[in-house]
Order: sequence, then C-alpha cells, then structure tokens
Amino acid sequence: QVQLVESGGGLVQAGESLRLSCAASGGRFSAYAMGWYRQAPEKRRELVAVISSGGRTNYADSVKGRFTISRDNAKNTVYLQMNSLKLDDTAVYYCNANLGLANSWGQGTQVTVSS
Repeated sequence: QVQLVESGGGLVQAGESLRLSCAASGGRFSAYAMGWYRQAPEKRRELVAVISSGGRTNYADSVKGRFTISRDNAKNTVYLQMNSLKLDDTAVYYCNANLGLANSWGQGTQVTVSS
C-alpha cells in the first residue's frame, strides 16, 4: 500500500498562493488516481481535486479556476497549486491515492488563510 506525505501548508493572506506537495512511496505511483481533499473545523472532508493515472483532472466548483492539480510520475509526487486563496479555503488538506480497493491517506497539512 502506498504511503503519502504532504507538505507545503502554512499561513497566508487572502489572495496569496501556496503549493502543496504529496510524496508517495511503496507503490506504483503512476497507476494510482491521486486526489486532494480538505476538512475544515466542524465540517465534513470534501474533495478538492483529483487527477487520474492518465492525467485527467476534476475539481470542486469552489476551487475551479483557482487551484490546479498536477502529478510528476518520475518524482512520485502530486501537487496542488492554490492561487487567489480565500478565507473559506482554510482547512487541513489531505492527499489520497486510490487504485481499485486500495485507498491511502496522508497525515494532512494545515492551510490557514487570513484576512
């Protein structure tokens, strides 16, 4: 089962940018669909963006046009470029790897957007 480690979170002001990274190990990274999810305090975890093994992407409506998911199979890493950050983007962001019944999560990285 693949192991995932997120990095890149932090505290930023509204309108600024961050790039999250998720490094994978222990599996055939290129075969996995990779996703970013987030969970704000007292809210359910929600999908932010996914990228298939073939590079097809899908985004939550709330982040379309601002966030970009990408993957580098040579580096076993998936990225989430977040631009024009809003207060509502504050959450713990989790990386996910999915291949059939195999489903792995990272430990999460905190993103805090201040006014």
